[in-house]
Amino acid sequence: MTAGSPVSPIPVGPTGLSSRARRFVEVAGIRVPRQDIRRHRDAMIRHGIPAAEADRATAFQDRWGGLALPPAPSYEGGPRTLDAGCPERMAGQGWSFEAGQCRVSMAYGFKIGPDGAFGIDAYQWTPLHADTDGWVESLALADHARRWARTVTRIKGKAVEALNLGGFEPVPEVRGVTDNWWRGEDSLIAVYRGEAVGLDAPQCLEAHIYGGLDEWGLHGG
Repeated sequence: MTAGSPVSPIPVGPTGLSSRARRFVEVAGIRVPRQDIRRHRDAMIRHGIPAAEADRATAFQDRWGGLALPPAPSYEGGPRTLDAGCPERMAGQGWSFEAGQCRVSMAYGFKIGPDGAFGIDAYQWTPLHADTDGWVESLALADHARRWARTVTRIKGKAVEALNLGGFEPVPEVRGVTDNWWRGEDSLIAVYRGEAVGLDAPQCLEAHIYGGLDEWGLHGG
């Protein structure tokens, strides 16, 4: 696919996602024309970018490029559209590439790290989820929980550290690293630590508590 070539505005959920996340991508997402970075592969290699890194960015673009999803409930909504940038070195940590441009002016950008994690590059590299699938799963779960919860409570800072997560289990599909989701008997809790860690700003620690969920509300596929 070349830059600006016509694409169907209706995306297909990539394989490997939960049924909930596939529905979210297909119902709430749209496809827009995406950059064709494959044709720049040879130029990237001539400029010193390892072939494996060029191929990694290309694979991301093939899977996610041009996908626009509704705003995330944190990080000022996340990337406007998922799109791979040119790979670049991270100081002492290997290679990364941009995952998409921010929706608003931000103190950090969204990147795919050396090990494939999706995260933010602020004062330091902070992986949020083990991969982009995890980020999309988190978006899908937030959208689902918001629709089905009887109550939604947001807390910040020290109140998050005081949360009692006894009896809760981590939600595996979000592949949490710095951020994570927790599932209890009738509630879901999303804990967003990325800005607190990446900006060294404990006051930015935030959690969203979705209460009053039935079995469907807790899982949703």
